[in-house]
Amino acid sequence: MPASEPPVSMPPCPEPRTELVVTDSPIPADIAVISDALDRFNIEKTGIDDRRPLAVLIRDPETHQVIGGLTGRTSLGLFFVDLFFLPPGLRGSGLGGEILRQAEKEARARGCRAAVLYTITFQAPGFYRKQGWRLLGEVPCDPPGAGRVFMTKELAAETGSV
Repeated sequence: MPASEPPVSMPPCPEPRTELVVTDSPIPADIAVISDALDRFNIEKTGIDDRRPLAVLIRDPETHQVIGGLTGRTSLGLFFVDLFFLPPGLRGSGLGGEILRQAEKEARARGCRAAVLYTITFQAPGFYRKQGWRLLGEVPCDPPGAGRVFMTKELAAETGSV
């Protein structure tokens, strides 16, 4: 458009009837509202009500306090690994692989056909590859040169699966 023509004006946006709040500290009840609403939506669309948390915890033998482990969830035939932490003194012992195997076994028992996770290039992509996980993709993140590594594993193909 030539510079002499006036710009086309857009109609004004209606005033929102909601309040948007950006926060770095949402309370658990607020997160639950969103999670529960999305879960209800998914159940309405699929007729499947199978969302469940899944955890394999490492407890200190003396204090019985959790010192590490894996947390995730199963839903709609997928196992999502959310968090996995192994204390440095326990790394390299085979415990990490056993935790992952137990979580995958439970996910299979719940009917999951596949698993997904993300890690960071400086965390554990090599560990997951050794456990049979494959790369889905990578997205650059900070620090420069690092990336979020998205991985998956077919669970139904494992020996002993249904």
